Amino acid sequence: QVHVVESGGGLVQAGGSLRLTCTVSGNIVSFNAMGWYRQAPGNQREPVAGLTSGGITTYAGSVKGRFTISRDNAKNTVYLQMNSLKPEDTAVYYCGIIRADVPGSDRRDYWGQGTQVTVSS
Repeated sequence: QVHVVESGGGLVQAGGSLRLTCTVSGNIVSFNAMGWYRQAPGNQREPVAGLTSGGITTYAGSVKGRFTISRDNAKNTVYLQMNSLKPEDTAVYYCGIIRADVPGSDRRDYWGQGTQVTVSS
């Protein structure tokens, strides 16, 4: 059983910062990447930042230079540091572990329930 739990969302003024935390538990042998996605009302879920198992980071163009994804392997935790937040960053942010290999299961993605980020102007 794999559990993905996000935390750290909230309400912040434009220009402010938040740090999202994603904690993963379970018997995961390997995975392709961990990442943060977001979904605003009326929009499709979109990728925000990713971190491969090899340590390569990727960012959406809209957040590059403002957001930073990092990982603490000892804590099975992934962070998303969000600076210079804008109202258009308002969304539910989801953490996912991509193509995870769990004994007894097919490789698949696992997602958390999401955490709301609201940026006021």
